[in-house]
Amino acid sequence: MKLSGVKLVSVFKVVLLTLTACASSPNIEQRTITSNQLATHHGWKSVVIVTNLFDLMSYQPKQINAATILTVYIEGDGFAWRTRSIPSTDPTPINPIGLKLALNHPDGNAAYLARPCQYTSGNNVRGCEKTYWTDKRFSEDVIAASNQAITALKEKFGATQLQLVGYSGGGAVAALLTARRSDVIRLITVAGNLDHHAWTDAKQISPLTGSLNPADYWQALSNIEQVHFTGGNDLIIGNVVAQSYKQHFSDDGEISIISLPNFDHHCCWVEQWNRLSTPYLIH
Repeated sequence: MKLSGVKLVSVFKVVLLTLTACASSPNIEQRTITSNQLATHHGWKSVVIVTNLFDLMSYQPKQINAATILTVYIEGDGFAWRTRSIPSTDPTPINPIGLKLALNHPDGNAAYLARPCQYTSGNNVRGCEKTYWTDKRFSEDVIAASNQAITALKEKFGATQLQLVGYSGGGAVAALLTARRSDVIRLITVAGNLDHHAWTDAKQISPLTGSLNPADYWQALSNIEQVHFTGGNDLIIGNVVAQSYKQHFSDDGEISIISLPNFDHHCCWVEQWNRLSTPYLIH
């Protein structure tokens, strides 16, 4: 079959844009160096937490002060897909918004937890199969490993209570962790994927068949104070996902959805985080 001149030009543009995007994306070493520099600038350091299945990267303050409450920030899905149909070979985020939020934590003890296979290479790639940043990104394996890491962080900081803050897909992880723990006093998400069934339906993409869905655990989450920030211009997750999640709860549930009309999936959470989060975080 022959392509017309117009179609041929369009195909060429798509291929050229894809190649340019791939060529311009920083490699894993560059992405890791950037995050390490960010952390160092704020007096934080990288620490690998060994779990049963994965080695999970965390960033923590070099100086830890004794406090009963620890806030843990959980990263988003990162660079999970090269294109709409081709997964990346490494999900380390190009723009680590979850880390940047943690580094802008307003007050009190905070730590950051990456998702499986982010920032790991060499000897720290146990369990790293692409399914864990595609259809199984919220699987039992992922949540169990993250739960182990959260417990390790809690013990290291000497905390008795936790606040979990999840960005994007990290919001799903944070909610699923909250559902199985008894020490989380507040759940906060930023552009969080709280109902991936609603998300994949809305975006007409393949369902996350290997993943747990936070909305299914509404009963375990009913008595937890929750704050979910959404962006009015967010074309990746959007307000519809948070609203679908909230519909599972009764009207007297402790759930607040705060929609910021000029925010999208990336802007302007980091720049405004101190102002946005201060009224809702317990210090």
